Amino acid sequence: MTTSSSTRRLSLGAIAVAAALVAHGAHAATTLRLSTYVNEVDIRYEGFKKFAELTAAKTNGRVKVEIFPSATLHGWSEGVDAVQGGVSDISWIPADKRLPCYRVTSLYPTAVNLDGQIEMDAAYADLMRGEAAKVGLVPLINSNYSYDQEWWFEERVADLGKLDGKLVRSIGPLVSMMIETWGGKPVFVAPKEVFQSAERGVVDGINMGVATYSSWKLWSVMPYMVNASLFYGNINYMINKQKFDGLSAADQKALQAAARESEEWLKPRYENWVDERVGNAVMKGGGAAVSIPKAQRMSLINSVQKKWDVEVDKACGADMANKVRGLYAKHQ
Repeated sequence: MTTSSSTRRLSLGAIAVAAALVAHGAHAATTLRLSTYVNEVDIRYEGFKKFAELTAAKTNGRVKVEIFPSATLHGWSEGVDAVQGGVSDISWIPADKRLPCYRVTSLYPTAVNLDGQIEMDAAYADLMRGEAAKVGLVPLINSNYSYDQEWWFEERVADLGKLDGKLVRSIGPLVSMMIETWGGKPVFVAPKEVFQSAERGVVDGINMGVATYSSWKLWSVMPYMVNASLFYGNINYMINKQKFDGLSAADQKALQAAARESEEWLKPRYENWVDERVGNAVMKGGGAAVSIPKAQRMSLINSVQKKWDVEVDKACGADMANKVRGLYAKHQ
């Protein structure tokens, strides 16, 4: 063998090894950073862990989900910017003006039956899919809090519809309208700051989910809960569209299946966890919980629904607005 032919064979061997390494790299695991405001005590954190486990299993390890709890990657209102800018790959999406229809319908004043919640949430996400795509997002996980969203005060409130100037923590434009319609003043406070705000008297009342409320140990500062069940609520977790489109068709399908299965897994656990937290607070922690009678509940909903529908029609357009309202009507 001549030196030149030996060198040629070594070169060809090196090229083959390099090609194999490149091919291996092409199939290396994709890591998706999931950002959530819930902390590790919250049962919904277990739901995200389940989603990560299902994703890894369904993609044979090709896609890995890394969870960042307690809003460690970005603040409450920064979900769209964070996902667009690569700070996170999957995040909760707040009531952002760049998603006008989602902004006014992900929280909507209506009485819904949660027996078909998973199907209702999936249909809602599908309605929002086109709007999300325009800003580089894809709806992925539904985080329904309809069962969970309640009102808290330091002392008993005789009528939620008569807030008499109370400063009440709001989570978005609809809740702000509710508070104003009922004579209160809305104050926006991020979840991580609610305890200090309540403790220092920055707010007189709080609108928040039981799960988040309990996870941040707020029963000790505002122990009187009003169980009102006034709306459909769904904080959608969306994924960066470019990141999603970069996955193979099989992995896209697997990721979506993992999301749906994690929602189904979490629903009964979430509801039981909420019930348990309320029960423990009332029985052991000095809390109090009252439910609004059906007639009062419907009166409160009706006091804001028509007014809010003006915003829905404007933001969604008549056709989409009617589709969304039709979905809610189907699940009443």
